[in-house]
Amino acid sequence: MKFIVSSGELLKKLQLINGVAATNSTMLVLQNFLFELSPNNLSITGSDGETTIKSDLKVESEDSGAFLVQAKLLTDVLKTFSEQPLTFKKEENQLEIIDEKDNYFLATEDANEYPDFPKVDTSKSVSIKATTLAEAISNTIFATGNDAMRPIMTGVFFQFSPKQTNFVATDAHRLVKYTRKDIEVSEDIDIIMPKKPLVLLKNSFATTDEMVEINFSETNAVFTLSDTTWICRLIDGKYPNYDAVIPKDNPNLLTINTQLLLNSLKRAALFSSRSTHQVRLKIDGNSLNINAEDVDFSNKADITLPCDYNGDDMQIGFNTKFLNEMLSNVASDEIYIELSQPNRAGIIKPVDGLEENEDLLMLVMPVMINN
Repeated sequence: MKFIVSSGELLKKLQLINGVAATNSTMLVLQNFLFELSPNNLSITGSDGETTIKSDLKVESEDSGAFLVQAKLLTDVLKTFSEQPLTFKKEENQLEIIDEKDNYFLATEDANEYPDFPKVDTSKSVSIKATTLAEAISNTIFATGNDAMRPIMTGVFFQFSPKQTNFVATDAHRLVKYTRKDIEVSEDIDIIMPKKPLVLLKNSFATTDEMVEINFSETNAVFTLSDTTWICRLIDGKYPNYDAVIPKDNPNLLTINTQLLLNSLKRAALFSSRSTHQVRLKIDGNSLNINAEDVDFSNKADITLPCDYNGDDMQIGFNTKFLNEMLSNVASDEIYIELSQPNRAGIIKPVDGLEENEDLLMLVMPVMINN
């Protein structure tokens, strides 16, 4: 069995699939790539048992066959080559790599040991521009939770409907809702996507305007883009009624420069309590005062910023880590912060930077102010 392929093109495929290869899995076989060779085509598969990626690559070959090869070792070896054609020869239980003057030998295993490629009985489908999906993931994934006891909150909620599509993430302390009105679907579809495959999808989709075909079953979602397929096991469960926690009546409206506020909060965070990360916002007229204090170390910051504010004077406390992460993911030059009471959630919205068919809402729960 023999094939010739560009070292750079093969490495690009392996780095994509290696993101899901299970390097620490108790199933040792998942630490391998599955190579399936057919005339002028090589299919490469990697899996961690939850997510499977399969991608095709054009090669020079007249042979057919399949084998397993160590994922990390092969990827690391290819990183050492400059761009060049490489010849691969599979004989017995070895894969030989031949460049212009050297030979390398990697152990291989029987392809029959690898789990079958998941067969998904998909009954529903959606087509989305790749960059749109990458944007939706980027705008929400940072707000997912990490509590294994609440698995539904460790993923992003995809809520498709004929009117609009919502992408939602929350960890109970903050919530992000990203809305698109330019995704066409004929029926309601709700799924919860886990975080790990979303990171891989975001990185793969961010630079192409091609359409992604998504097919759904009760347990899996299949993403297809060009010559690559991702099969992702969904998180089972019912997503919480997130709309119920979004306050609808927020009479106090603060408008402020995003970068000015973010830079000030980053400085304030250095002086905040290491346990609570609390920052106190005091809004009085067109002045925003940011106060942070760590009484254990006698550190304190007191910062005053100009703003545009319509509403009652108030004080409210937030976790500065959450505020900083949210503001870091806002592309708008200015933001709105909608407030009602010191014990109710604040709403952050971009003033500009959004297209006509998209909307972004970020919610952050307040913390009790330490007097």
